[in-house]
Amino acid sequence: MAHWFARILSALIGLWVVCGSLPAAAEPIPPSEKKERVEPLPARLQGIDVVEHLNVELPKNVEFKDETGRSVRFGDYFDGKLPVIVTLNYSSCPMLCSLILNGLTLGLKDVKWTAGRDFRIVTISIDPKETPETAARTKDRYVSFYGRPEARAGWHVLSGSEQSIHTIADAVGFRYGYNEQRKEYVHPAAFAIVTPDGRIARYIYGIEFQPKTLSLSLVEASQGKIGSTVDRLILYCFHYDSSEGRYAPVAVNIMRVGGALTALFLGAFLVVMWSAELRKRRKQRAGSEPRHTTDPPYGKPEQRPAT
Repeated sequence: MAHWFARILSALIGLWVVCGSLPAAAEPIPPSEKKERVEPLPARLQGIDVVEHLNVELPKNVEFKDETGRSVRFGDYFDGKLPVIVTLNYSSCPMLCSLILNGLTLGLKDVKWTAGRDFRIVTISIDPKETPETAARTKDRYVSFYGRPEARAGWHVLSGSEQSIHTIADAVGFRYGYNEQRKEYVHPAAFAIVTPDGRIARYIYGIEFQPKTLSLSLVEASQGKIGSTVDRLILYCFHYDSSEGRYAPVAVNIMRVGGALTALFLGAFLVVMWSAELRKRRKQRAGSEPRHTTDPPYGKPEQRPAT
C-alpha cells in the first residue's frame, strides 16, 4: 500500500512541478522596445475585418431560404439546447471559402460530437444571387466530406436577400465587400460559435482549425450542456488565446487542479490507512482479552461430584 501511494504521490508532484514551470502570462513588451511596422492595406481590403460582438444576441426574425427552397427564419436554428457554428461564405468563391469550410470540416472529423446531434452548423451565403439549388450542392459536398450521415439534418446552408445577409453579417461583425473588377466578394477568414439561445460566444479565425479548439469552443458555447466532466475540467485549465487562435493552458488553474488532486489522493490514502490501523487494533484487543464463561468450574450444580 505504501509503495503504491509513493508512486502516485511522486507522479502528482512531478505534474505539479511541470505545470508550475509554465508561464502564467506573457510579459508585455514595453512601448519603447516595440518595433512596429505598419503596412498600408490594399484598397480592396480596406474595411474588411471582424468586429467582435461577444455575448451579443443575434437577430432571430431574419428570413432566408434553406437548401430545399423552404422559407426559414434565422432563429429557427436556436432551440436553447444545441450550440451553433455560424459561417458566412458563398459557393462560387474562388478559393478562401473552400479553404475555410474544408478546414472546418477536417477539424470536426476529429471532434467526438456530431453536427445534427450535439451541435448545428449554419452557413449563410453572402452572395444574394445564389439560389437554394446552389446551397444544396454546397451542403452535399461538405456533408459527404464530413462523412457522418446524421450531419445532414444538422448542417444548414441558407441563401437570402442582400438585406437579410447584411443584417446577420452586421450583427456578427463580419465586414466584407465586393470587388467589381474581379467580380468576387472579399471577406475575412473567420466564423462564430453561438450559444443555444443565439448569443455569440467565440470567434475562430483562419483556415485550419485544431479539433481541441473546436471542442472546447463548443463546450464553452453550450454552457456545459455538452461534454463530460473531464471536458469541463479541461476547459477550466485552458483559455482562448486570441493572438494564437487556440486554447492555451492556464498555469494558475492547472496548479489549482493539481493541488486539489494531490489533497484528494492524500486524504483518501490517510482514510484507508486509518481504517486499516483501527481494524488491526480491534483484532489485537480481541485476541488479548481473557475468555469468559458463565458456567461454574466443575460444570453445572447438579453435575458436581458428591463430597
